Amino acid sequence: MNAPTTVAAAPATATTPRLRRVLHDRRLPVAATALLFLMMYGYGSYRYSFDAQVGPNLLVNNCYLVIAAVGVTFVILAGGIDLSVGSVIGFSGMLLAKLIVAYHVPAGVAALIVLAVGTAGGALMGGMVQVYKVPPFIATLTGLFLFRGLSLVLSKEAIPVDDAGVTQLAQYHVPLGGGTFLSVGALVALVTVAVAAYVLHLTRFGRQVYAIGGSEQSALLMGLPVGRTKVGVYAVSGFCSALAGLVFVLYIQSGDPLHAIGLELDAIAAVVIGGTLLTGGAGYVVGSLLGVLVLGLIKTIISAEGTLSSWWIKIFTGVLLLAFILLQRVIGVRGTNRA
Repeated sequence: MNAPTTVAAAPATATTPRLRRVLHDRRLPVAATALLFLMMYGYGSYRYSFDAQVGPNLLVNNCYLVIAAVGVTFVILAGGIDLSVGSVIGFSGMLLAKLIVAYHVPAGVAALIVLAVGTAGGALMGGMVQVYKVPPFIATLTGLFLFRGLSLVLSKEAIPVDDAGVTQLAQYHVPLGGGTFLSVGALVALVTVAVAAYVLHLTRFGRQVYAIGGSEQSALLMGLPVGRTKVGVYAVSGFCSALAGLVFVLYIQSGDPLHAIGLELDAIAAVVIGGTLLTGGAGYVVGSLLGVLVLGLIKTIISAEGTLSSWWIKIFTGVLLLAFILLQRVIGVRGTNRA
């Protein structure tokens, strides 16, 4: 009697589980964003001979957007949305300028007042969402109109900030070597990202944010403080928007009621391109930083090209948004099928 023959399994089957794990990994969009940034930067360096300061300038010129995107990341991770970001940034800059110029409030005290007002405004919108069950879109749209209107109440014209301390901070640069540098605003942005990453991944509040974004009903059944956490993420977003407004004043040396119009859309785009799920529960604040850098690099490349209209920035941003939303959808569907 002959021994039964066995057929060796195809080598591909051994790698299939590993491939599936990679495709189901929530870090995949962040890795894709990092790879995209490196490819774009390499292309720009080759075609346009970028100098050494181009890289740091991506952070210097977009530091306020990085800070705003950090706040939006908290809200989206919890399953919400914040459309008031740009208006809060504009109002914060106006309030700071008004306090310093018209009322001669010391710059440090004025900055603390601005941060407190921004945080309170964010908490108020969070309260509308949690207590009165107002949809986040409507609650933050209310904030968008309210804070933009308050900016115009403060002044219909731009207010230059002539404070010596503010001017010194705006002009101070931290040398990195090789003739490159970072501004104070860029350092504030990096510190904000680091603190946010710590809070989200190493604190109870951060774990609650992820849990609520993943499934609010499950978080309630687990006894997590859903209401307090949801109000908290909007307060964080308000604080970050106010901080971005302060940094924006350092960047342009004035407050203007029309500053940062539509910037909330750029912040949301950066967060999504950075790999955070719009439905909440998955994402990384470092990804949001990468998303901002990608958007900044698009602007830099189009400016270096010289022959393309600025509208191409919007077109490329839209294409990237579509690509990353589809990628998130594919990962989500495969994860659901596996479960």
